[in-house]
Amino acid sequence: MTSASPRTESAGLGLFVAMAIGCGIAVANLYYNQPLLGLLAADFAVSPATIGMIPMATQIGYALGLFLLVPLGDIVDRRRLILLQSGALVVALGAMAFAPVFAVALAASIAVGVASTIAQQIIPFAAAMANDGNRGQVVGIVMSGLLGGILLARTVSGIVGEHFGWRAAYGLGVALTLGLAFLMAAVLPRGGGVPARGGYLRLIASLADVARRHPLLIKSSLVQATQFWGFSVFWSTLALHLEGPDYGLGADVAGSFGVLALVGVLAAPVSGRLADRRGPDLVIMAGLGAAAVGFLAFAFWPGIPGLIFGVVVFDFGVQLSMVAHQARIFALEPAARSRINTVFMTTLFAVGAIASAVASAVFAAGGWFAVTMLGLGATVVGCLIHWFWRPSV
Repeated sequence: MTSASPRTESAGLGLFVAMAIGCGIAVANLYYNQPLLGLLAADFAVSPATIGMIPMATQIGYALGLFLLVPLGDIVDRRRLILLQSGALVVALGAMAFAPVFAVALAASIAVGVASTIAQQIIPFAAAMANDGNRGQVVGIVMSGLLGGILLARTVSGIVGEHFGWRAAYGLGVALTLGLAFLMAAVLPRGGGVPARGGYLRLIASLADVARRHPLLIKSSLVQATQFWGFSVFWSTLALHLEGPDYGLGADVAGSFGVLALVGVLAAPVSGRLADRRGPDLVIMAGLGAAAVGFLAFAFWPGIPGLIFGVVVFDFGVQLSMVAHQARIFALEPAARSRINTVFMTTLFAVGAIASAVASAVFAAGGWFAVTMLGLGATVVGCLIHWFWRPSV
């Protein structure tokens, strides 16, 4: 287990709030593209189905970064990793902002995804600073920043893209990421993992052993992946749905739905405290139920009111279960928290990348109702796994 520095042991609310802000800025870069898909498709002269490759590429890049970079937090200084990745992210965002053709934008999207895993270095860092009695609360605080970044990214990029062009949205991402680097350099303590025998390759190979030792980690990864499938299905097609003939609305309106979904941010600290006090199982089931209700609203409550209600309930449910799962898995093996996070988040984003690509094709073939059924079906699968699979810790 890593030894804590004096600064780590005395970590207070201000440090965790700063880490939450850092998570939000980092993860926002994954979602700038979603309300901009119509603008990107028009600029690069590609079809709606083809432009769906942009969010897919970003999430594939994120999954690669989770697998290849996040485990390093168990053996090296996480602060150094976070600062190095911030520099790489600035370069990737700049490449996206100036991409002359679709192929370059696709490659830059992968690079943005890889470098944006800064957030997944910060979360286990915060968990390591917490104690067993408040780990859920600490994870909830940091996750509230991450979730705020996910949701506000769509609002900000939608507004900027509609009025100044999609490239300006990525230029804003460059400026915010530079701010992230300065903030993390100022507040994060030094120190990280214990060097592993065999170095990097052995560290990566040990991911399978970590998953094998902890069947509860596998269950949590699969259940939350079903919710992330629904999350990706909804947000990767919302802009296309709103820009269609039934609504005729722009990217700024699609992005504004992120403000409504900020209600879900309130679920993060609530979920963390409940998981600390009552255990995570009930919280996870409540989150799955709320997500299902959200998809039913998308499917059967037509118009903007149904979308508003569905976004609020659905995102609240996803975040309830997300924080409860993370509070559970970070308690499994303290010395392997970064690798545990790698297994968990790689599963989520690999599934999310597939979902984004499938959703675009399903939307083109079957419209909005088919997309909502795709998300609802995954949520039902998550409920079944959670209810019937009872692995030992």
